[in-house]
Amino acid sequence: MPTLLHIESSPRKTRSASLDVARAYLDAYRGAHPDHPIDVLDLWSIDLPEFDGDALDAKYADLSGTPLSDAQQQAWADIRHLAQRLHDADTLLLSVPLWNFSIPYKLKHFIDVVSQRDILFSFDERGLQGLLKNKKAVVIYARGLDYSIDSSTPAHSFDFQRPYIEAWLRSVGITDVESVVVEKTLLGPEVDHAARQAARERAVALVEAASVSAGR
Repeated sequence: MPTLLHIESSPRKTRSASLDVARAYLDAYRGAHPDHPIDVLDLWSIDLPEFDGDALDAKYADLSGTPLSDAQQQAWADIRHLAQRLHDADTLLLSVPLWNFSIPYKLKHFIDVVSQRDILFSFDERGLQGLLKNKKAVVIYARGLDYSIDSSTPAHSFDFQRPYIEAWLRSVGITDVESVVVEKTLLGPEVDHAARQAARERAVALVEAASVSAGR
């Protein structure tokens, strides 16, 4: 049964613009696919493994072919267990607010932990090969200002949010990526409401388009 994994990276919950739009996507998705499981990974409600000590030693032991100690094996097993949720999903839904021109540190922590050789990618003389094949990603980006390239300001040159996420997805093998961007959420209630509404409509339209494409 196809599974959707929603990765939440905002701690603001009911006030979050990225989660607001993600919820619209999820509501439409449930309506279109009532029998499809939805897995929610709230990065603020779990203890992410620290990538130091045994985990870091395990990485380099694996790269050099050195046998892992018991503690290193446990650290690597914890990382594999967390990354398995990505492998088990057919669609990844990421809700990502902009923090200091980039992504929240919890999401960066998650990416740094699970992005390991032979877990999310392989590497040989051919180069980097992502292991998350035949999956789709939908990314909801939220920004306080207008970071579009045709903005009247050069804000787009400070955008390390969307380019980073898209580069990471490609590196782990996901090339079917749809994006919904809600911007200008800091420019007053009316602008915020209008931006969210447009983004919610775009998110619902993605679900409807996918359902039509699948012949539903």
